[in-house]
Amino acid sequence: MLINIVTIFPDLFGGIFEFGMTDQAGKKGLVKTKVIDLREFADDKRGTVDDRPYGGGEGMVLKPEPIFRAVEHCQRESGNGGHIILLSPQGKRFDQNKAKELSLKAHLILICGRYEGVDQRVADYLADEEISVGDFVLSGGEFAALLIIDAVCRLVPGVVGKGISILEESFMEGLLDFPHYTRPAQFRRWKVPEVLLSGDHREIQGWRRREALRRTRQRRPDLLEEEISQKSDVSERISGAK
Repeated sequence: MLINIVTIFPDLFGGIFEFGMTDQAGKKGLVKTKVIDLREFADDKRGTVDDRPYGGGEGMVLKPEPIFRAVEHCQRESGNGGHIILLSPQGKRFDQNKAKELSLKAHLILICGRYEGVDQRVADYLADEEISVGDFVLSGGEFAALLIIDAVCRLVPGVVGKGISILEESFMEGLLDFPHYTRPAQFRRWKVPEVLLSGDHREIQGWRRREALRRTRQRRPDLLEEEISQKSDVSERISGAK
């Protein structure tokens, strides 16, 4: 997989991919990240990439020309169109299902917004989709890009040594993760649940499932509601097809 990051702050990414999963992915030759300096595609020597918004208002808006040129440069270098993502508060919220979907792409191009936003023509005529990492405002899309890259890289086949561990993480089945414990079996007055010391793998799996459901019900009941809604939609489609 190739991941291009289009940004006006390329130095922000200096050395950050040399740690953790992104480092493993790179060393194994499974994921390559390349940062693209948007200012190199500006019209003038000053590297101007923004301008005042039509209709007035505060702040500046990223111009369309440099962004289109930068993305087209990425496409020419890779030899394919890539999947183009505009990181934006207006986008669909990023989640584990989207991470799984993106991990199957051969080429991602992430456009990092800044200032008051990006010219709408980038969203309308260039990006394949807009993605938001949450209902809050960041200084720019660079931080959102890092979150997405980390979440996606670890799902690329071969990046994580024990692939089964990925399947047991939070959100992989629409639930939060179960509690984890390690040695010692008793720390101060707090003991590890007896079932985890029993060696009975069937009982352990049952306990983990129940704990995952309990946690999700307490902390993120919306996830359970979403899962029930999705199952209901599937059942309705099956019934309608009969």
